Amino acid sequence: MSAERERLRDADEGRQPWRRWGPYLAERQWGTVREDYSAGGTPWVYFPHEHARSRAYRWGEDGLLGICDDEGLLCFAPALWNGRDPILKERLFGLAGPEGNHGEDVKEEYHYLDAVPSSSYLKALYRYPFSDFPYQALRDESRRRGRDVPELELRDTGVFAGGWVDFFVEYAKAEPEDLLIRLTAVSRAPGPAVLHVLPHLWFRNTWSWGRWPERPRIALLGAGLAKADHSRLGVLYLQWQEAPELLVSDNDTNFARLYGHPPSGAVKDAFHDAVVRGRRDGLREDGEGTKLALWHSVSLPPGGAKVIRLRLRRDPAPLPFADFDRIFAAREREAEEFWRESAAGIEDPEARRVHRQALAGLLWSRQFYHWDVPRWLEGDPGQPVPPAERRRGRDSGWEHLNNADVLLVPDKWEYPWYAAWDLAFHCVAVARVDPELAKAQLVLLLREWYMHPNGQLPAFEWNLGAANPPVHAWAAWRVFEIDRELRGGRGDRAFLERVFHKLLINFTWWVNRKDVEGRNVFQGGFLGLDNIGVFDRSEMAPDGALDQADGTSWMAMYALDLLRIALELAREEPIYQDVATKFFEHFLYIADAMNDVGRQGVALWDPEDEFFYDVLRRSDGRAVPLKIRSLVGLIPLFAVEVLESEQLARVPEFAERLRWFLRYRPDLASLVSRWHVPGAGDTRLLALLRGHRMKRVLRRMLDEAEFLSPFGVRSLSRHHREAPFRLALDGTFTVDYEPGEARTGLFGGNSNWRGPVWVPMNYLIVEALRRFHRYYGDDFRVECPTGSGVPLSLAEIADEIAGRVLRLFLPGPDGRRPYQGSGPALPGSEDLLLFHEYFDGEDGRGLGASHQTGWTALAAELLRTEARARRRSRTARHER
Repeated sequence: MSAERERLRDADEGRQPWRRWGPYLAERQWGTVREDYSAGGTPWVYFPHEHARSRAYRWGEDGLLGICDDEGLLCFAPALWNGRDPILKERLFGLAGPEGNHGEDVKEEYHYLDAVPSSSYLKALYRYPFSDFPYQALRDESRRRGRDVPELELRDTGVFAGGWVDFFVEYAKAEPEDLLIRLTAVSRAPGPAVLHVLPHLWFRNTWSWGRWPERPRIALLGAGLAKADHSRLGVLYLQWQEAPELLVSDNDTNFARLYGHPPSGAVKDAFHDAVVRGRRDGLREDGEGTKLALWHSVSLPPGGAKVIRLRLRRDPAPLPFADFDRIFAAREREAEEFWRESAAGIEDPEARRVHRQALAGLLWSRQFYHWDVPRWLEGDPGQPVPPAERRRGRDSGWEHLNNADVLLVPDKWEYPWYAAWDLAFHCVAVARVDPELAKAQLVLLLREWYMHPNGQLPAFEWNLGAANPPVHAWAAWRVFEIDRELRGGRGDRAFLERVFHKLLINFTWWVNRKDVEGRNVFQGGFLGLDNIGVFDRSEMAPDGALDQADGTSWMAMYALDLLRIALELAREEPIYQDVATKFFEHFLYIADAMNDVGRQGVALWDPEDEFFYDVLRRSDGRAVPLKIRSLVGLIPLFAVEVLESEQLARVPEFAERLRWFLRYRPDLASLVSRWHVPGAGDTRLLALLRGHRMKRVLRRMLDEAEFLSPFGVRSLSRHHREAPFRLALDGTFTVDYEPGEARTGLFGGNSNWRGPVWVPMNYLIVEALRRFHRYYGDDFRVECPTGSGVPLSLAEIADEIAGRVLRLFLPGPDGRRPYQGSGPALPGSEDLLLFHEYFDGEDGRGLGASHQTGWTALAAELLRTEARARRRSRTARHER
């Protein structure tokens, strides 16, 4: 067992708190819903970037590549100043949602380079230009640009032409609460340069709200030593080298600057005033406060470097830096060992690099998330009463929700909050390196302080009540499978049983709330596919109701996932066979509904186009299929399960009930399953799509003129580039293919599903094809790509799609990785990977949130399966 695995075992068995400290500090707290107390629900306006340096946060903190404890009480992060900027660089800058031509967008150059699950080693890079940071130019030009123009990135402004500093931030743990901090500035300027570096230590403001008035304290004790004392967290000591100028203040709002009140003493932005403006009136002279900064003025020759060392621990060390470099070297070696072990079987060095950086970025994306909705709605005793409109506004129906946990978030700047279906993909991606984290996250979202009493899971803070695709059961099963493999075949049945009971409640919520007519056809809402429809599916249809092919398919997949879990639990608890039967029946009823013409004469399956479409059931009684070739019609592929004969032999009561049901309702059995026709290895198939229909759907999906791009499956068929879909309904609604950012603002924000490639959808496609292959075997072949004349097995098609997705991140013949695009790049950026939210459907350029390593980190799992496929191929060639 590697040293890192031993640390995780000690943490998870309660012996050592290795998880207490980590990269849990948000990259952005301003502009979030939880900091918004406006009447109209406008967080970007209510708490803009200009307020962030001066205004105390209510529910969290942010900083530049920082760390904190798992309750977000004591925070550390560096701040920088190049001697020219109008503000101290304490946090990442970006455009608010209304400012960007494609919604919110961080405008910085930074990379998460390395991490391990215990956070015993973390490394990140921030690239800071020596020229004036173009804050206003980025705003002005982005406002000028329309939706049909690419975003203006920081590197496009020319600001790096005058040189920059590569600022490396590293953390290592000697013990669980003995943190070593190494900050390294490397000049990339053509001449001498001066950089101001201010390591910050501060307490989250918990005292200004009239609920917990006690203030923690940070006190200077002498040369190189400060004490941080908190009644809940206890005492920690910060130690440092050299003799920086010491700045002490308080994490309190500067009412004078923001609201014109009389000066109020030590305030949050005092360090900014002292460094940038030369004003010291906001500092504390007594050496005690709630914020501490160590001001280093660093002279750097061209290519020169400066290292700053600090140590945060429970007891002050007599010689804190004597073993500093040795400990760092040991943690770096152990990280190498951990990642070598985790990437076993992946032979290509570039593939190993992608694997490591994808998962390291995901581990950096853990964030302390705090939001108590009832207190947020009612306001705090020490603050003005919130506007009455909030009681009827955003998230007012979620008064049970009280979150204060470390969560995997999609992107710590653009999406610094959890999202239910994003989190499911994050858990599958991280399970291979930290299965206990994955399981804990899935359990957490089902706890009573997250899950609504009616059974709904919270979607995301902008709209907790939105309907995300129900993929939680799928994720729980996949995490269970991965964990069982890592345990040598011993599955964590307690975890599986724990989530299963809560998922039953959530499934019932879907049935009761989203199948309003009891027809087993679902109207789930936007279901994550923001912009793929002809109108906003999160709202009511403009005329009638919308039967959703994807919503209904997600529920068929949900039923099969719960069936799969119930059968596993029934191996030791036979009573679960009853529940398994229920989900088998429910799956068949949903499948029947998807194919039933019904009273209005239109089914979700279109026999002419041989594709699935949403159907608009209009108020005048007409049913109109919305013939948009999109992911909506591919998601039925996901509802597939293969049962082994020996698996059924272990649950005889379930098997007998199936046989009875299939005899009693042969119409349902013949419609969706191949139950009576054994497949490869005497397997049985449950699927929405049988052989013929599956081939017809795959024909479109594998057509390079439609869905199949060089980098995976597109979210919308390229067919709509030349043939846009139009619907005349109180005006004309149009859907056309857009490979990158969507040009329409119809759905608000960064709505972007009209053509790009999304890794999680491709991952689910690959998984589904491999499950189908388990049943059909190698003899069942489909032409891939369509029109090529090359027949491939379903497993080979899965490998082909996975390989196309992975091509995004691997160097091409020109040495560039396709996701990086063809624009200018800073020297040395070739191997600094980013894992974007989605990718252009034609050239593969990374788009959307640039550090959304959450679901895009699934590329690491695709690498593992591709490596296994290569080994199988070599073995087969050898045998032949």
